[in-house]
Amino acid sequence: MQSYRTLSKIAVALAAVTLLSSCGNTIRGIGRDTSNAVEATRQAGNDVANSF
Repeated sequence: MQSYRTLSKIAVALAAVTLLSSCGNTIRGIGRDTSNAVEATRQAGNDVANSF
């Protein structure tokens, strides 16, 4: 019985670590996407300004 509890705790800990590392990668990706969107918007503004 004790080994099942220990195994369950280890499984939950591994699942939590996996979930948290996935969240970190997602947040980092969102930051890159936002940065790219800001840069594209800035470039589009420059293109419009230069066309006049």
